[in-house]
Amino acid sequence: MTATADAPGRPDTAPIVPSYVQGRWWTPADAGVQDPSAADVHDASTGHLIRRVSADGLDLAAVVEYARTTGRAGIQAMTFHERALALKHLALFLTDRKQGMYELAAATGATKRDNFVDIDGGIGVLFTYGSKGRREMPNSTVMIDGPFEPIAKDGSFGGEHVFTSIPGVAAQINAFNFPVWGMLEKFAPAFLAGLPSIVKPATPTAYVTEACVRLMVESGILPEGSIQLISGSARTLQDHLDYRDALAFTGSASTADLLRSHPSVQHGGLRFTAEADSLNAAILGPDAAPDTPEFEAFVKSVFAEMTAKAGQKCTAIRRIIVPAAVAEDFTAALRDRLDSRVVVGDPREEATTMGPLASLEQLADVRGAIASMVTAGGRAVIGNAEAADGARIGEAAGGSAAQTGAFMEPVLLAWDDPRCEAAHTIEAFGPVSSLFTYDTLEEAVELAALGRGSLVATVCTNDPEAVRTLALGIAGHHGRIHLLNRDDARTSTGHGSPLPHFTHGGPGRAGGGEELGGIRAVKHYMQRSAIQGSPDQLTAVTGVWHAGARRIIAGCEKFGASADAVHPFRRALDTLRVGHAFASDLRTVRAEDIAEFAESTGDVFYAHTNPEAAAANEFFPGIVAHGYLLVSWAAGLFVAPGRSPVLANYGLENLRFITPVAEGDSVRVMLTAKEIRPRVDADYGEVVWDAVLYNQDEEIVATYDVLTLVAKEESQALGG
Repeated sequence: MTATADAPGRPDTAPIVPSYVQGRWWTPADAGVQDPSAADVHDASTGHLIRRVSADGLDLAAVVEYARTTGRAGIQAMTFHERALALKHLALFLTDRKQGMYELAAATGATKRDNFVDIDGGIGVLFTYGSKGRREMPNSTVMIDGPFEPIAKDGSFGGEHVFTSIPGVAAQINAFNFPVWGMLEKFAPAFLAGLPSIVKPATPTAYVTEACVRLMVESGILPEGSIQLISGSARTLQDHLDYRDALAFTGSASTADLLRSHPSVQHGGLRFTAEADSLNAAILGPDAAPDTPEFEAFVKSVFAEMTAKAGQKCTAIRRIIVPAAVAEDFTAALRDRLDSRVVVGDPREEATTMGPLASLEQLADVRGAIASMVTAGGRAVIGNAEAADGARIGEAAGGSAAQTGAFMEPVLLAWDDPRCEAAHTIEAFGPVSSLFTYDTLEEAVELAALGRGSLVATVCTNDPEAVRTLALGIAGHHGRIHLLNRDDARTSTGHGSPLPHFTHGGPGRAGGGEELGGIRAVKHYMQRSAIQGSPDQLTAVTGVWHAGARRIIAGCEKFGASADAVHPFRRALDTLRVGHAFASDLRTVRAEDIAEFAESTGDVFYAHTNPEAAAANEFFPGIVAHGYLLVSWAAGLFVAPGRSPVLANYGLENLRFITPVAEGDSVRVMLTAKEIRPRVDADYGEVVWDAVLYNQDEEIVATYDVLTLVAKEESQALGG
């Protein structure tokens, strides 16, 4: 493990990192090298002064007000689908320009692998929410949560829950280690929910965040005010936030506690979520002997987490818990892998596989944490726990003694007392992990729980009983559990890679927050309200037809059909409205119909073929029609013949059979346009139809939703 870096002379000046506020780029009036409010930012490998950061004099109240007015107005004018499509287009735009961010991020110590996690990972979040927003949310600004709850017996009064955007802004305060992903993983769900974002990046890597925000602004894809950037101190930002807003923080537990204790949170109702320190664990199962695929996969996972981003990840493996019998084998295998694969140095050097820490200050913090752990009983079994700084590593490898980069080799500490409090409370935020041994699964669970709440833990075993005991034993202490064995070792995305599909967060020390998780994260920026009223009122609020609301019916006059009403299948989306409906005539069920269906399908269940057995079942009056026969007939009863704007039927949902239909009974169908979802990037959309089958006595036989694709305009469907 070697370190190589040049040490160029320190320049006298460096550009200041601008903020982007109120639709323009902004720097302090007296910004410059002499500005006492500005913080210096150095190249992590060379020590070269490259940027200065200051927001001195920035009117934070005006920033918040601009977001609440201009920013919200632009985003709120868009539906969920329109916002989602904007995220997709933004992801494509950034993908084409990510190389420039790669080059800039090298000065933070990021290698090519690190950039893939941070920059590509952040863009990937945009892609995911761009897709999920269009697949899992309505093309609306209101999202229904759960089923309708009837209250009045006659159906005139009921209620349900809905999600709407909270009426404020989404502020975020981020850590230094992920200047792009850390911003975009908060921005994407907030934007999809309808909130403008105010971004406060960490000073050491703010210039990378600024470059990404600049691209986002230059894209022209986002409405004005969708994003603002504060480059520099924003200590009074919370003073201007209240119950209308949300603040998401990533960083130390101590800073999270400080933010959480602010009056805006304690008394003002500000929504606050934190993703903080986390001493994540990895547990090797007792079945994973050194010659098993699990042992190899475990060593690879620990290696990856110790070296990616030079260990500067909130999800990195800090505590390694292995059976006592394999501790020496594990240590030897990890040492061999580190020695053969790790070259510490400037990321711009081709041979480098692990860059420096983000700054000399970060290096000092990590060394201080290691010293405290050694004093408490930890002993280095891999690496040099006593190395004072990066220069010493450089000299040992033949490098320049004058080098000032924040280089550090990986360190593994072993603990004779696996329950030592310091081992489970002190975090060295770098390429540092601790090794513990256990004798029983219960002891392994106990050791993992000593972290007092973590973001993620890996359980590596091929024993089903062991995986169940370990996973369920530690689940209450962790936000995510990564299960690893020979079957998923090749395809697993890894211990330390939060995916936008799953929640990222954890209890206790980890902050108690929850980010990502697909549409769950969007709901963090929304208010769930109970809406109660008549079916017509609920339909007006949600845009979704409710049973009992007004309908314009075509077809059978018995149901109040209007003579001039048009069959709703004849309507394209430009004229179709929720409540447009069709009522069919009756169709009689004959014994031969039931027998034919049983013969042709092979569905010879006794209720359809054996009169004595059917009559003996309390649920049936004798031979009854197949439920799927009735659903098939229903399609024939409601489909309009000939070409129409309906392009395809792509399924049905929520099918329930309620009343059996015997031979001699009749059925009819009522079909109502329930929800209309135009696609923002196509010339068609989805329509959800409420379908109800009735018998001749107006008893409900079956209920379900029919899903169709419908052209936006009649001419598109008919070739006009």
